[in-house]
Amino acid sequence: MAEWVYDNPNPRNRRTDDCVVRAVSIASGQTWDETYAGVALTGLALSDMPNMNHVWRFYLRGLGFKRKEIQDTCPDCYTVNDFADEHPHGRYVLGTGTHAVAVVDGRVMDTFDSRELIPMYYYYLEEDQYA
Repeated sequence: MAEWVYDNPNPRNRRTDDCVVRAVSIASGQTWDETYAGVALTGLALSDMPNMNHVWRFYLRGLGFKRKEIQDTCPDCYTVNDFADEHPHGRYVLGTGTHAVAVVDGRVMDTFDSRELIPMYYYYLEEDQYA
């Protein structure tokens, strides 16, 4: 089983609806403040809310991240844990449809143990070449 690591880059250690900012911050190596400002400005430029999927997708692409879909294989669903086990190297942001989580070098990094969630897609840095 992949390791879950508690990580909350929120400067006030809040556990709010900022999973996109947390996950992108962790995977990109930016501070929470840098990520929040960047995603918010991207939302402003696109005239939409920062937590909308297409807004943070656009932001991640600007950082050099690429996106891949994950095949839906339920009832034997592919979990965040499965993804982390299969990706022991690299920095990733996984989207479940309702949550975003970072996986860094095979470790699930989040404010709660999200290993059993079902990812629909992920972003990766092409330079990592582990996708």
